[in-house]
Amino acid sequence: MDQFDQFRAASLYCPKCRTATPARERLLLVLPDGELMEYLCARCGTSVGKKKTRAGLGAGLLPRPGGRPDYL
Repeated sequence: MDQFDQFRAASLYCPKCRTATPARERLLLVLPDGELMEYLCARCGTSVGKKKTRAGLGAGLLPRPGGRPDYL
């Protein structure tokens, strides 16, 4: 289902606060095939989850060694 490809969590359960709290996204790592994101509790800063996103069209497009870009 394409509608859930870019799902973002608004609130997640925080084990430290012991309740569902608003979550902030933080970029952890940029990978060749996407990005690794971490969700943090907005109240205390505890890590409450991670997600890996796939690179979309226009993201991270680099030319091949032959000089021709991947998208052509």
